[in-house]
Amino acid sequence: MRLLHTSDWHLGQTLHNFERSYEHQCFLDWLLDTLVTEQTDCLLISGDIFDSANPSAASQKQLYTFLQQAKSRSPHLNIVIIAGNHDSPGRLEAPGPLLQMLDTAVVGHISRNGQGEINLDRLVLPLNDRKGDVAAWCIAIPFLRPGDVPRVESDDPYMDGIALLYQQALQVALCKRQPGQAIIALGHCHMSGSASSVDSERRIVIGGSDALSSNVFDPAIAYAALGHLHLAQEVGKQPHLRYCGSPLPMSFSEIAYPHQVLRVDLEGETVKEIVPLRVPRAVELLRVPAQPGQVDDVLTALRALALPEVPEQAWPYLEVRVLLETPEPALRSRIEAALEGKQVRLAKIEMRQAGTSTGTATPISLDELERLQPADIFERLYQRKFDGAPPADLVTAFAELMAAPIEGSSR
Repeated sequence: MRLLHTSDWHLGQTLHNFERSYEHQCFLDWLLDTLVTEQTDCLLISGDIFDSANPSAASQKQLYTFLQQAKSRSPHLNIVIIAGNHDSPGRLEAPGPLLQMLDTAVVGHISRNGQGEINLDRLVLPLNDRKGDVAAWCIAIPFLRPGDVPRVESDDPYMDGIALLYQQALQVALCKRQPGQAIIALGHCHMSGSASSVDSERRIVIGGSDALSSNVFDPAIAYAALGHLHLAQEVGKQPHLRYCGSPLPMSFSEIAYPHQVLRVDLEGETVKEIVPLRVPRAVELLRVPAQPGQVDDVLTALRALALPEVPEQAWPYLEVRVLLETPEPALRSRIEAALEGKQVRLAKIEMRQAGTSTGTATPISLDELERLQPADIFERLYQRKFDGAPPADLVTAFAELMAAPIEGSSR
């Protein structure tokens, strides 16, 4: 059986106010072709399908058009989708009955019965091969909030609750599977020891722990298809525990990332081979210069910038990096003048004060302020007022408050 693992599409994302539907459509068109050429049996999408819990109508149409076309071009294809921390679980699951007609299963949230017990059967899905026979079982667990996990009396009930939920779902899968059928797990989480992108990944750690341990995945799980981190990577040097990464760079800090999907070939109950398939980049992201430089040197480099002829929708995004000795009120207009007539989109100007270092306190720029998460602001304010880090129980309470659904909203 052949699987394709992808995640973190972030449909509807804007890059410094530039909308990116053209890039996303190029990726989806490439993915449709890849599903056919690779003769894929199952597509696994590990969360953050949308960039926002309230995606635009155009973004939703982009997703559902893709799903319909995928089923049309690969009639035997199974698709499994889980919600990420950017997604609205309810919104993602709403068209579920219709999507079942496309052999697409969506798991957005954890449901319980009248006694408050988690519906584990809903999290364990059969995966069929092209003959229609069950070839594997999928444990599909979406992004988990504190109220989603089983109650555990421990020092870290959230993390231990997640581990227990995976164990419970695995037991259901083990009871369902027949000899020769693999068990696959999906998750949208931050695993311990993994590298993250500070510019574009929303913090999802709750409580005192830094991240999940790879021990949550039992050896009986042949492959864990993970989402949330945009850099493709193994977890703990274990090849079967993988982040496939995002298909597009979501910020300028991700320019060098190897954007890809993963082809996973199963042989019986085990993984035979994992092959990365690189996603073509439809629109380039440029940083000029590579490191912040003096104003005159930067302007010279911009005037000398040579760009290929491409359609306007494919013009590259540009981040200009400047080292300032003194304030430059007219800096943006000087940069725009240097770029006049060039087929490029000025997305960002990074200004760094000469003589400052990472350890020196500097004013927060608008770009940095835009990237701050509520937890970062909370910790900074507490540090300023009480001259110390907030206690762990207070951090946990704040994180749970932020993760709780807001009445009357889809978050």
